[in-house]
Order: sequence, then C-alpha cells, then structure tokens
Amino acid sequence: MQVGITGVGAYLPEHEVTTAELQKRVSTRLPGGLFARLTGIEKRRIAAADEYASTLGLYAARSALAHADLDPLDIDLLLFASASRDMVEPATAHILQDALGSKAHALDVTNACNSFVNGIDLARSMILAGRAGRALVVTGETPTRAMRLTTDLADARKSFAGYTFGDAGAAVVVEPVERGGILDIDTETHSEHWTAGGIPGGGSRHPRGDEHTYFAGDGHRLRGVFEKVGAGILDRVRSRTGLDYGDYAKVLVHQVTLPYLDRFVEVTGVPKDKLEITVAGLGNMASATLGVQLARVHAELRTGDRVLLVGLGGGVSLMTMVWEKS
Repeated sequence: MQVGITGVGAYLPEHEVTTAELQKRVSTRLPGGLFARLTGIEKRRIAAADEYASTLGLYAARSALAHADLDPLDIDLLLFASASRDMVEPATAHILQDALGSKAHALDVTNACNSFVNGIDLARSMILAGRAGRALVVTGETPTRAMRLTTDLADARKSFAGYTFGDAGAAVVVEPVERGGILDIDTETHSEHWTAGGIPGGGSRHPRGDEHTYFAGDGHRLRGVFEKVGAGILDRVRSRTGLDYGDYAKVLVHQVTLPYLDRFVEVTGVPKDKLEITVAGLGNMASATLGVQLARVHAELRTGDRVLLVGLGGGVSLMTMVWEKS
C-alpha cells in the first residue's frame, strides 16, 4: 500500500505586524531596524485575541478537506500536530473536532517545530497498520503569544529567538493512493540539547507563573547543532533514495531567520531556487512552516513531481520526508 497527501490547506491570520512595529513594542532603546537586519524578517501575521491554535487549525482543516473534496465525517483519524495548543487538557484535537464536526479518533502530537511532519508520519503509519483509513493532520501555531514584550534589554536578549515568530495554520489529508505518495522518511534526534530553547511553563516543572510562559533560548547554540548534524540526514536520504536535489520540484525547509536559511543553503548545497521562502514575510511559523509552504506550491506541482520536506525542531530533532504527488 502507498500512502500520500491528497488534500492541502493553510490559513494566515489577517492582522499583520511589521518587524519595526514589533521592535518598538519590545524596546524603544534599541537601534532602529535592528530586529529586521538580524533576522531578515520584514513582517508576520498575528492571531486575533479571539483566535486560538484550534481556530487557525480549523480554517486550514476546512480548506484541506475542500481541496480533497471530502466531508469532515469522511475521516477516521484526526491529529492536531502542533507546538501550540489551546490548553493543557483536554487535547486540542477534541476542541478542533467539535468545531469541525468530525467523529474521528482524535489526539494531539507535539514535538516543537517538527510536530506537523511527525503527525503526517504517524498518520501514514496508522494507515499502513490498518488502524485508520483516512487521516486529517492539522497544526495551528500561535507562538507570538510566547513573545516577551519588555523594556528590559537583558530579557529581550534572552528572548530574542521568540521575536522571529509568526502565527499560521496548516492541514493535510493523508490516505492510501495508487501511485507516488510518501516515499521515504528519516529522523535524527539529539535530546542532549533539549535545554537550548523552549517555553518552560505549563508543565509539572513550572505549572504557573508568567515568567515561564515566554520563549527563551540560545539561537546560536541551536544553529550550531543543526549545522553540525543537519547535512548527515540529507546525505542518508540521497544515498537511500538515489535522488539528488535536481530530482525534486521543491525543497521545503523549516525557516527561522533569513541568515539561518542562507547558512542552510551553504552547508547543504540545496539550490536556492528549489526553496519556497516564507520567513521574510511570515516569520518563523513553528510547525506550520512546512504546511504553509506546501499549500503555496501545491498548485504548481504536477503528477509525479517530488518534494523534499526538511524539518528542524527544538529538542533537538531533524526530520525529512520525500513525497511524490499522485
């Protein structure tokens, strides 16, 4: 059995905030244009006060189902695969399912910025195991709510990685296909680096307190880890599949800042014209990044075109997926 992606959807909140505006909210004491120069990010979308992770996911889910010409009741597995969630309990998948009107087995999957790709992999695995017939994998990311807005420059420096964020939703339908589909998956995990970045609040270590609700991390440390181990997983994919970068219509990669993306191209040799660059106008959309990119390029793909997805997530984990359009 081959399993593939048959429907794609994405959603971007209407409210747009420029990086210049964001920097002013953080501190008026910083040199003008500093955030934009360091990140290459010009603007990003931010969810409205009454929009939640499930809300962004809902709009994307409806779009993916419409693209696949399906009804919510046609799915029997719903995975909310995101670094964001509406609340600690219950699983956001149930909140989403109630709004969507489906009746599927529903659960959350979370693994930082690799959550969405992990969700697709899990959906594929459950279908191959006979535990599901058709799955809907959804992410709704609201990482901008973990931004620290402060005039304390020391805190701003510690939280700088959080100022790259933008909000978005994405979704895909995953089901058996007659040809093509998901051809290859690989993962690599380096959990000894879990302290490099994250949002420490909301769990048993720090269940309460605003101080722990902000994203904090060492962006240089994360970049160093990815540079050290990232090329190896791509070498394995090339060796195992026999596919070079020229064999892909697109290479979709998680994007944190424009300088980091340029460094990725330099280290891996991926041709820049194969990328779908979203970070400059939408920021770091956490796990929704690859889903939004896939939704943007899907219309130009033809049957038989292959796409390489490259995920990078805190923890630290890397993930690749080779998908051929059916």
